[in-house]
Amino acid sequence: MTSESPVSPSASGFRRAAFLATLSLVTLASMAPAHAETPRQNTVQFSATATREVAQDELTVTLEVVKEASQAAEVQSELKRILEGALAEARVLTQGVSPDALSAQTGGFQLYPRYGSNGRISGWQGSAQVILSGNDAAKVSQAAGKLQPLNITQVRYGLSRALRDKHEASLTTEAISQFRARARQIATDFGMKGHTLGTASVSSTDPNFEGRPMPMMAMQAKSAAAPMADAALPVMPGKGVLTITVSGEVVLTP
Repeated sequence: MTSESPVSPSASGFRRAAFLATLSLVTLASMAPAHAETPRQNTVQFSATATREVAQDELTVTLEVVKEASQAAEVQSELKRILEGALAEARVLTQGVSPDALSAQTGGFQLYPRYGSNGRISGWQGSAQVILSGNDAAKVSQAAGKLQPLNITQVRYGLSRALRDKHEASLTTEAISQFRARARQIATDFGMKGHTLGTASVSSTDPNFEGRPMPMMAMQAKSAAAPMADAALPVMPGKGVLTITVSGEVVLTP
């Protein structure tokens, strides 16, 4: 039969002190976030926006060829042959021309089965694309008329990266100036002596830069006689609105 050793008063006191110290640390740790999340006083959040209407300067034309056959290999082979010929012509047209003025690249290449009324594969269909783009609309539209036998499926105008960067840089300066001016005005209206910047962010949007519909004359040019097919594509650029927004928080100083 065993007997338990009695716990000395000093050991019991030590354990109680350790428990209370641990409890105090836990309590302080749970209270720390509450102090950290206390909102700052005299803060105001607002935004300022600068906008500008800009003429679209980059033309993009998508050309496509569609082929059908009973075997997938036949469709793929024919698409490859046509695509290689179109790319060879595109390389000639872009030779010695700045890539910003005119560039060519391959687009989508798809191959998929066609099904009959019995649910079985009755043949195959595929498509291949070549995409022309550049800020020289005359060169792009002329090249689009020469890539036979591809048909034009989409024409759109957009803003080139160089022109976008140029306008966004000056618009950012303008938006920041508006933000600072509004911060000074807000401080004055609240009867404060001044302000300091808390946080700030800059964002850009161009929701109005959308592709233009393809002119009907473009489709007619590709299905007419050879002399007409080589004619330049009739296009006209549009305009869009670039927007820079500065959002942030300022701390008003009394």
